[in-house]
Amino acid sequence: MVKDLRIAVDIGGTFTDVVLEEGGRRLTRKLLTTPQRPEEAVLDGVRLILADSGRGFDDVDVFVHGTTLATNAVIERRGARTALIATEGFRDVLDIANESRYDQYDLTIEKPRPLVQRALRFTVPERMDVHGKVRLVLDEAAVRAVAADLAAQGIESVAVAFMHAYVNPAHERRTREILAAELPALRVTLSSEVCPEVREYERTSTAVANAYVQPLMDSYLQRMQTALAAENFKGTIYLVTSGGGLTAIETARRFPVRLIESGPAGGAIFAAQVAARAGEKRALSYDMGGTTAKICLIDDYTPHTARLFEVDRAARFLKGSGLPVRIPVIEMVEIGAGGGSIARLDALKRVTVGPESAGAEPGPACYGRGGRHPAVTDANVVLGTIDPKDFAGGTIELDLDAAKGALERDVAQGLGLSTDMAAYAVYEMVSENMASAARVHAVERGASVNQYNLIAFGGGAPLHAARVAEKIGVQRVIVPPNAGVGSAVGFLAAPVSYELVRSRYMRLDAFDAASASQLLGEMSAEATALVAPGARGMKTFERRVAFMRYVGQGHEIVVPLPLRPLVASDAEALRMAYERDYAALFERHIPNAAIEILSWSVQVSTETNLPAPQGAAPAAPQPVPVGRRPVFDGRSGRTTDVPVYRREALPPGSAFPGPAIVAEDETSTYISASFTAHIDASGCIVMDRRVG
Repeated sequence: MVKDLRIAVDIGGTFTDVVLEEGGRRLTRKLLTTPQRPEEAVLDGVRLILADSGRGFDDVDVFVHGTTLATNAVIERRGARTALIATEGFRDVLDIANESRYDQYDLTIEKPRPLVQRALRFTVPERMDVHGKVRLVLDEAAVRAVAADLAAQGIESVAVAFMHAYVNPAHERRTREILAAELPALRVTLSSEVCPEVREYERTSTAVANAYVQPLMDSYLQRMQTALAAENFKGTIYLVTSGGGLTAIETARRFPVRLIESGPAGGAIFAAQVAARAGEKRALSYDMGGTTAKICLIDDYTPHTARLFEVDRAARFLKGSGLPVRIPVIEMVEIGAGGGSIARLDALKRVTVGPESAGAEPGPACYGRGGRHPAVTDANVVLGTIDPKDFAGGTIELDLDAAKGALERDVAQGLGLSTDMAAYAVYEMVSENMASAARVHAVERGASVNQYNLIAFGGGAPLHAARVAEKIGVQRVIVPPNAGVGSAVGFLAAPVSYELVRSRYMRLDAFDAASASQLLGEMSAEATALVAPGARGMKTFERRVAFMRYVGQGHEIVVPLPLRPLVASDAEALRMAYERDYAALFERHIPNAAIEILSWSVQVSTETNLPAPQGAAPAAPQPVPVGRRPVFDGRSGRTTDVPVYRREALPPGSAFPGPAIVAEDETSTYISASFTAHIDASGCIVMDRRVG
């Protein structure tokens, strides 16, 4: 068996990307996703890329997989028929939420629709207190009565979320035992396993989300595993988690909620690798695919991370408008602004784009698969930035007339515009949507977006990156090699990793070092056991942190912990570290104020290797275009012939001015007149803003 042959697959809403790496060689493929049975596109792509390399399934050592299937199931409400079992008196946790309003002054505010309707929320008598002491013994007869109701309602999956189960999960575990005896086929998710943390709404929401997607994801992963085995695959399968780590397929099938943002996480890892190679300590990752676009801040070659993610936001830029999922996640903003996003006029005759997407079926009008409405890809075809005869390496021929017809019907006629100007309006609007998302995302983290340089990848981002950069004031744009399949490439750089977070309340003035050390030791053993099957003997590293706050505050600061048993004197060291970090965020700390620890985290991971910065490439001769293409510029209202270069024909050190197009099999890069471009030592297209 060839021991270094690895394949990564990213299933998106529109395209399925496949990457093969063996030694220093990399091959790529891009196919339309098959939404009804996603594994079909995966297997077709893997067969094609193995044929390209002259290899077979039995030569593959590692198969890495990421997907947006779980996210799309939540957004499109295509998950299992799911129920919730809660503590008596807490049936409406999902509706009450945290009692906040994401827009205080909107009298017609729309909240996200819960994944479990009220009629399918059941309660049973039981109660733990905040210290894990039993206040009311679980009523097992009530659980059996609920089981009968679940059977009558045709429930496929159930979430169990009892009060304070994160401290003492005994009642949740006993409930699972009873349900398993009464309904053996029922899938059961316990909040104490999927999210053992305080904040009952977020914990319940996360458990419900896991239960909602588990039958779908478990069935898909089982079919994938069986299909690969039938092809004589004998290697190891990894799934990419939302936090950017790899996990074993058994863990993924148990906790599929951890895969909610797996595809975008791969993109952030890819961008961090590109940033390290280019020496860009501050980078803005811009990933635009066929269905969505994602923005992520990267500082010191590390993507920002968070412990809470919102799915299906009712208001795209407003926190609190989505369904909270409390898992370790690479922090990013995601909006419906991809190549398949549908353009239309609203009631005020304004051009709007997304969040609805044409997806792979039927796709944009230019795909010729039955799509009637114009999408962003149609606009790019009409503008001339996409060659209809060379899309996806020539595997998909696009219909220019169909794109023009859709834009004429849905946009141009209503505004009295030419078809070209209607296409530019769509292009401009989707670029502004992304620029707005970047501004908001940076401001929410106390950053100024124009202090970052843009790294653009995905099939759509290189076409829009120059215009987005103009709008947000970015001076440099980097388009790396294999940009069109960037997330899949990122999968291959992800470490095998798992992070556990558990709540156990403790004040520093009553610091219990023995209790904390016992908890951290248990978490370390559990995380190590989950990582071990995938690590396959590789050296692992551990990171421990505490989530601390002043008593009475609502949010925590992350403070690192030593990798040893804690002792009483560590309380003062933790105070000093907390006050230092608090002062860095808020200019000063509060002297002598009481501090509490709310939760603890342990992450076990294999090593992440960042590439070394590349030196400058020597100057190369002036490149020769392979042709010219008419491109419409909406700002001047004119169509001009723009030189077209083939990326594989541009050696490092090549330089040329915009406007220009750099074509490749996976995507095309449009360099506007505001930029000059060169190819750096690692093969990236680097666009620098013209001076003056």
